[in-house]
Amino acid sequence: MGKLHNFISSANVRNVGKLLSANVVAQVIGLIVYPILTRMYAPEDFGLMNLFVSISGILVILSTAEYYNAIVLPKKDTEGVWVAYLCTCILLFVVGITGISVFFSEQIAQLFNTPDLANYYWLLPIFILITGGWNILNYWYIRHTQYSSISKYQLSQSTFSAIAKIGFGHAGVLRGGLIYSIVIAPLLSLIIRLIALYRSGIKNQLLRPSWEHIKAVAKRYKKFPQFSLPRSFVNMVAGQLPVLLLTPLFGAEYIGWWSMALLLGFTPINMITRSIYQVLYQHTTVCVNNRQPISSYFRRFTLWVLVIGVPTFGVLYWILPELTSWFLGDGWETTSVYLRWMLPWLLCSILTASTGFLADIFFKQQIGFGFEILTAILRTVAVVIGIWQNDFTLAIICYAIGTAISVIAQYLWLVSLIKKYDAQLTSASHDQSDDSEI
Repeated sequence: MGKLHNFISSANVRNVGKLLSANVVAQVIGLIVYPILTRMYAPEDFGLMNLFVSISGILVILSTAEYYNAIVLPKKDTEGVWVAYLCTCILLFVVGITGISVFFSEQIAQLFNTPDLANYYWLLPIFILITGGWNILNYWYIRHTQYSSISKYQLSQSTFSAIAKIGFGHAGVLRGGLIYSIVIAPLLSLIIRLIALYRSGIKNQLLRPSWEHIKAVAKRYKKFPQFSLPRSFVNMVAGQLPVLLLTPLFGAEYIGWWSMALLLGFTPINMITRSIYQVLYQHTTVCVNNRQPISSYFRRFTLWVLVIGVPTFGVLYWILPELTSWFLGDGWETTSVYLRWMLPWLLCSILTASTGFLADIFFKQQIGFGFEILTAILRTVAVVIGIWQNDFTLAIICYAIGTAISVIAQYLWLVSLIKKYDAQLTSASHDQSDDSEI
């Protein structure tokens, strides 16, 4: 009982609680408007938005070459500043290249058999700049344990997004209203955070840009673009395969149903895993830098996820059809079919998404990349089966099953990393004891 009390009252749990409460409120704000939005916008409108997000998501992965993950790692704050500068330079370069692609927006839209995409493609470089900028700032906050600033961004972004989506829908801007909203909301939230950061005296912590130091950190953390970037890129492309490959064949309506299943499935998952990930990442980094064991709290985390998650997801399986119809309204029944098949994948994702940083901390990005390739292969086979059988639902079923298998395998590997690290600490401790006795 005492151990449980100490665990609950620990700083890590308080930080998780701080972020989790903000995440819950932010996600609830986003969710409660969907019964309104699904009665304003058609599935095709959500499908168009999801296509825009899919394309931009792939480019956002490239926008900092995954270097932003390294902002947390250095012991010295000055090195963290150089990493942030490096990320900013790469981000501006990618935004510039994306801006050039705007001139070919009509051809790109035709490639996806979605002509309406051309009308909103010009927003893509702006969205990448905003999202990449927040990734840099977010990890700066994590490094300095400024979790309240992350919470404020999450709350404001969700609120602005909900207001904008309803506002555009009420004004009759239905075809592109959702896309405008997902660009405007994070832009306003990022501007607010940057103003607050400036007023907090951030300029006193920054250094004059030095290409020598920037090149040095780029070389030191080169495994992020070498292995984390391909891993994240493959993961993102594999995650967007249903949208990228099935939209031209089945149309935006099917993608709308699928995107809604992803939204309803991963919104509660993300509100949990984002908070846990950010706190565990910072805490685990400190423990590893100080050569402290980490297996105990990871073991407790796994136990709590299984004890709470298994019965909860079992109940959800039976009530999803009625729950989805009540929440979304008529025309969205197909979404519950996809959600049911996603449940094992969703449960396993809580574990893996919360602890995926372990591959970066232990510099095992090569093996992590291998798991992403495995996931990509399984997902590609799933989509190809659906295309071969001309059956969108079959593609989603195979996609969900294949992803669950890969996620389980990846988590077992992450657990092995934890055990190996603690075993090395124990062995080193014993060696020191033997030396002292001699």
